[in-house]
Order: sequence, then C-alpha cells, then structure tokens
Amino acid sequence: MTSQRILEAARALFAARGYRATSMQAIADEVGITKAALYYHFDSKDEILRRLTLPLLDELEAVLARAESCDSADEVRWRAIEGYVDVHLRHRQTLTMLVKDMTLLVQAPVADRFRAAIALANELVAGPGGGLEQRVRASQVVAGLADPVVLFRDEPAERLRGLILDGARALLGEPAAPGPRGRPRGRSGGRRPVLTEEQAAQARSLYAEGRAAEEIADRFGVSRATVYRHLKI
Repeated sequence: MTSQRILEAARALFAARGYRATSMQAIADEVGITKAALYYHFDSKDEILRRLTLPLLDELEAVLARAESCDSADEVRWRAIEGYVDVHLRHRQTLTMLVKDMTLLVQAPVADRFRAAIALANELVAGPGGGLEQRVRASQVVAGLADPVVLFRDEPAERLRGLILDGARALLGEPAAPGPRGRPRGRSGGRRPVLTEEQAAQARSLYAEGRAAEEIADRFGVSRATVYRHLKI
C-alpha cells in the first residue's frame, strides 16, 4: 500500500535528518513517486507526522490505563513501568524521530498527550499517598525509561528491556530481576519455593494475560512447578 510506504519512508527520513530538514519532495523521491502523488495521500507533512505519532501515543495511553486498573499498588507500578518500556521499544524509530527534532515535542496536540501520559506514569509509579521523596524517585524512574531506547537504539530490544527494568528496580530500591546470578533461593539452595498471596495473585493475572509460566517463574524467583501449583493448572 502506497500510504504505508510513504509513512515508513518518512519515519526513516525524519529519524535520520530531522522533521524540519526533510521536504515532501525528499519523501516522494524516497518512495519513488511524484510529489503530486504524495499529496494525493497526505495533505501535508504535519499530517504525516500525526499519523506516525498516533500509534505510539494511543498504545502508551492504553497500557497506562490498563496498569491503573490493577488491584495492588505494586502491580500498578510495574505494569506501568513495563508497559511504558515496551511501547517505546516497539516504536523506537518514531521516538528517535521525535527526539531528533525536540521542537516536535512541544507542539500540540502531540505535546499535550505526551505530558499527560508522563504525568500519569509518574503518578502510577509513585503510588497512592506518596510523599515528595517517592514522587521525585518516580519521576527519575519514568524519565529513565525512554532515553535508553533512543541512546542504544541498535541494541537488541529484549536485552535493552531487561537492563532498563533492572535500572528502574535499582532506583526504586528493589532487588534485581531473577537471573543466573543473584536469584532468590530457598533453604535447599534452589529457587524460592513459595509465593506470597499477593505474588500468587499477580502470577495468575500475568498468566491470564498470556505470559508464559517460565517467564512468571523467573520474575518471582520460583520454579515452574510452584507457578503451576498456584495457578492450579
């Protein structure tokens, strides 16, 4: 579809050259169509920018809304953090495009929606009744979730995701995610054998969302058998 090819070409050019330095003629040349044909699909460069930015904003607002509906403050916090990172990783070229020309981030309605999303993310990470210390720490966490996506945009998404989330845990004073080193252990030296009631509820919720039992086990530092027992499957 020509309109999709135009959007993909524009996104790449905006990310490489900057929005203002890229002309409609350059986009047409990249796609291999005439400028008149380009205007047939899009009225202006602003319209192209809007179409490129909407998916990121729509997804970001959706994941934060889902996080806000969770039961416990801890689950709200981590659903918001993980969702925030995942959306930016999925749209890393769009984010790079916006950062390349920072003036785009102060233009309404893009700027208004970004500010609202960031404010909500700060609130969800801080938790209810958080004092100044918690709110400052939350703002530091949220600010640090997107920057590495742009700074290390050539790194594999999954590895970058893990490192970003580990950094958020460090800022929040929480233990690093279970891994080959530093995994929580029980008295026998294996993985911790039980989940708390709150963790069990979170595990069931994650499983209902389609997360694999192995991923859930790694998150809580328990065996898959323990996860299956709490899931009763």
